Amino acid sequence: MRKTISVVLSIVLFICLLGCKNNKNVSTDGSTSMELIIGALGEAYEMKTGITVTYNPTGSSAGIKAVSEGRCDIGLASRKLKKEEIENGLKETVLALDGIVIIVNHKNPVGNLKMSQISAIFKGEIRNWEQLGGDKGEIILIGREAGSGTRDGFETATDTLHKAKYRQELTSSGDVITTVSKNAFAIGYTSLSSVKNNVKTLRIDNVIPSEETIKNGNYKVQRPFIAVTNENKPLLENSRNFFEFITSEEAEDIIRFAGVFPAG
Repeated sequence: MRKTISVVLSIVLFICLLGCKNNKNVSTDGSTSMELIIGALGEAYEMKTGITVTYNPTGSSAGIKAVSEGRCDIGLASRKLKKEEIENGLKETVLALDGIVIIVNHKNPVGNLKMSQISAIFKGEIRNWEQLGGDKGEIILIGREAGSGTRDGFETATDTLHKAKYRQELTSSGDVITTVSKNAFAIGYTSLSSVKNNVKTLRIDNVIPSEETIKNGNYKVQRPFIAVTNENKPLLENSRNFFEFITSEEAEDIIRFAGVFPAG
């Protein structure tokens, strides 16, 4: 009997220790565009507290759903919450503002587009670069997959929601950048924080994306980076402390270092 009790107690102790260990982690899930920002914030927080922050880059809609279903502590989204998501008890907190930049291949001579031209391009109404002062060649439209926060932000800002005629729909910002960098006639969009030197960023209505032009609204193609929580399921202590950290003034320099701009 004593041996049985001892075994049971050992199992209970093991489960408790395992649970305590897991409780030391903070799980986040969502937008691939927020990889740099959540990586920087998570690393800084781990150095400060010893608490590990995990990140699962599944996309904005998937991250929002994970919070709703209780599969992660904090969701990350690069779009605002929809009415039905708010009605289901989810809450958004804006961490940063990000510009969505229009990218082309470095061989493309076009450097500026009007917002109306961007809309017409992605609707398939303008189909050749020659119509825009570029070299003769079919415009190859590269976009993100359905459910992407970047896609939602881009299409909402450019009046192309559910109207874009993509040649390819890719599952990450990195894939869009790589594809455009390899095709002289391609055009796509990505987060300003994700853009690399292997592609060319276009001006929109002669406005360059920057912290100033994004915050004052002159650069029109932009979206929020948000943290999503569930008001019906209060955060546990470690997750609550991490949330307080990423929404504090202390986090602003880290957010800026990651290539986006603090909302405050």
